[in-house]
Amino acid sequence: MSDGPVSATPYPRPDPPRVAWRKEMRERVVAEARALAAEDGWDRVRVADLALRADVSRPSIYKEFGDRAGIGRALVEAETREFLVGLAAVLDAHRGHLAPALEAAVAHALEQADVNPFVGAVLTATRGGTDALLPFLTSRPEPVFSSTRRLLRVWLGETVPQTDGDARAAAADMAVRLTVSHMLLPAEDPGATPLHIARTVCAVLGVPERD
Repeated sequence: MSDGPVSATPYPRPDPPRVAWRKEMRERVVAEARALAAEDGWDRVRVADLALRADVSRPSIYKEFGDRAGIGRALVEAETREFLVGLAAVLDAHRGHLAPALEAAVAHALEQADVNPFVGAVLTATRGGTDALLPFLTSRPEPVFSSTRRLLRVWLGETVPQTDGDARAAAADMAVRLTVSHMLLPAEDPGATPLHIARTVCAVLGVPERD
């Protein structure tokens, strides 16, 4: 009895060595750029230091990223992805419960401002320190703020689809702006901030605070 043709292995093929090396090298450079930016601010990050710490030649870095600005964009993109993945996980953990999910999401974002050295460096910049990395966060394609607003709009559309689309867009924008403002200037009782922002968003949407 024949077993028939053997199907192709479903596992993806590994990257060719050169492609794998480029990916690994890129990750190392971005990781070291993050560490240096968190320690001293983006203004003091030099390609020579990155090359030394990542054990990569400067020509290889320039070939991969184009210039120092390219490293900054790659750094912000990587941090944005990591932040959005964490935020989405928090929202999904409370799916179906609007206000508690919003409270948890705001609390997560505020916690990141305290424990994430990259976020801390950016906030320090807005308080009068280096601001050279901020354009990548506010004016480049896929900035972190617009990506977060987009994530919230989609999540709100799935969670409260009966609400008006313009209201959901306004609520997402307000949630992001209020959270960032509290990162920069914490309230006297920061523990109450997530609840206050969640209440504001619910009011904009015209839905009850509690299910």
